[in-house]
Amino acid sequence: MTQDLVRMENITKFYGRVQALDNVTFNVKEKEIVGLLGDNGAGKSTLIKVLSGAVPSSSGSIHIRGKKVDINSTTDAIANGIETIYQDSALVTQLSIARNLFLGREPVTGPGILNRMDHAKMNQVAGDLLRRVGITKNIPTTTPISALSGGERQAVAIARAMYFDSDLIILDEPTNNLGVAETRGVLNFVRNARDRGHSCIFIAHNIHHVFQVVDRIVVMRQGTIVADDIDPKKTSVEEVELVITGMSDEELAAATV
Repeated sequence: MTQDLVRMENITKFYGRVQALDNVTFNVKEKEIVGLLGDNGAGKSTLIKVLSGAVPSSSGSIHIRGKKVDINSTTDAIANGIETIYQDSALVTQLSIARNLFLGREPVTGPGILNRMDHAKMNQVAGDLLRRVGITKNIPTTTPISALSGGERQAVAIARAMYFDSDLIILDEPTNNLGVAETRGVLNFVRNARDRGHSCIFIAHNIHHVFQVVDRIVVMRQGTIVADDIDPKKTSVEEVELVITGMSDEELAAATV
């Protein structure tokens, strides 16, 4: 049986008196694509923020390949092989594609205190990566992010995660506001991620996108996990919607009339 890459155990999170997560246990296996679903306020984003180091948990533990780790910042998460790609891609729009790919981790050249950023290497690597993530247009790697489409920006963020050999790539609503072709590119990346040795957590409101790419679906509701082993090959979209809403078949039918 494939071992867990990441396991979060008994994660609880309070914002003041509001409990956003209630004793959540969640796992992702090696080379597994997990879809994380739930209505707004279900706790998905909070759980991911804890795993990515953006917010601390109130209690609970995180294990990577069976070893307990402390993730108190996004730097800790990155050091443990976890990269998060948000809807807005967290890119610096004024900087070039190449600079964004290496932001904070730029290669340098030259001796000692005289070293400087190795722009030649950054541009070469950036060009190779853009082709790997499916950008077929000949876009100069010196192009500022502000000149790119939404899908191209997402591709840059994905390329960054690939280059730094992240074990787990978290994609938080990556297809929102993208065109058909751009969405196809993101879904192709997720679909092929396991072949490149990555695991992914894929969060999307569009449940049809999730069904196209994931191995397993986990559903959250009101800060807890209510289903963690849904097989998209054996389950319908409508059945998963029932789990997400907690409605019966009759209640869901009435709500959609």
